[in-house]
Amino acid sequence: MAKIIRQHISSSFFSFFSFFFLVSLLGLIFPVVRGKVPAVIVFGDSSVDTGNNNGIETLLKSNFEPYGRNFEGGRPTGRFSNGRVPVDFFSEYYGLKKTVPAYLDPNYGMEDFVTGVNFASAGTGYDNTTSAVLNVIPVWQEIEYYKEYIEKLHAYVGEVKANEIITEAVYLVSMGTNDFLENYYLLPTTQACYTIQEFEDHLVGLARKFVEEIYSLGARKISLAGVPPMGCLPLERTINLMAIHECNEEYNNVALEFNAKVKGLVNQLNMQLPGIKVFLSNPYNVLRQMIRKPSIYGMEVTYKACCGTGLLEMSYLCSLDNSLTCSDADKYVFWDSFHPTEKTNRIMAEHLFKTVLYKFL
Repeated sequence: MAKIIRQHISSSFFSFFSFFFLVSLLGLIFPVVRGKVPAVIVFGDSSVDTGNNNGIETLLKSNFEPYGRNFEGGRPTGRFSNGRVPVDFFSEYYGLKKTVPAYLDPNYGMEDFVTGVNFASAGTGYDNTTSAVLNVIPVWQEIEYYKEYIEKLHAYVGEVKANEIITEAVYLVSMGTNDFLENYYLLPTTQACYTIQEFEDHLVGLARKFVEEIYSLGARKISLAGVPPMGCLPLERTINLMAIHECNEEYNNVALEFNAKVKGLVNQLNMQLPGIKVFLSNPYNVLRQMIRKPSIYGMEVTYKACCGTGLLEMSYLCSLDNSLTCSDADKYVFWDSFHPTEKTNRIMAEHLFKTVLYKFL
């Protein structure tokens, strides 16, 4: 049928139509999405935390310079980057605010949270043991904050509007990396309980319980993020004694295995939970491509980060008076030894929105 139609349409018109459709589909015309998604609601770890760790007692913070030096106003916000993180871009692409406020930030209130709210905590994971390593917010507490938010939302906008927001919002979930790097590969007690494949299955089971929990509270549009090529993080390359500065391919293979299992979970959830729409937002391939061929993206440095020596620094080790910190973060894939630069976050966000997240519209 498509072939017959094409034969009856002039080539010039068809070329224009195809281009317009493709551009619209990929989300490049952002104004068309305004009003389709009322809010973005975020759960997860430092890949998406926009400042919740500022309000808790933990060593894992980033609310000081040079973090945030490329953020609006040049101010540190608690984001583990020199600027915005992926969920900020997703919010903008859905026609909402350019940033997603942290729930524990005292500078924000319900008037700010109506169109988006962030419960993520740097250092957390699906497993409660992971959050205990650096004393950060466990995932069950993120859900408790969400329940509290629901009550406040009902009081603020009324039952009908609140239910609409809860049902139509896009839920962005990003965690798992810390479960492997700060839990399994760090703690002998965890390794004594699981093989790596058993631990992957354990995390997938916890991810299922998490989705089922927020589903029971009204969530219907859910993005589960895969884990990145964690063996290529500057910190892991620095401590890879078998081949210093090279990616730890064992860790990368685990990431691939885990992401495949999350994909299987996504398929199961879509079949088993009525009305749900779950997608896997997998950053692995696009980030690996940036690491392998940075020049394609206008970057130069991949094996080390911008902050300090770029080999080990993260959080308080990224101090303002470190003279080694780079002057142009856009040339680097990573900002600190564990987290991407704002440019990398934007490229990943654009890719994931154009390939996956536009489907929630």
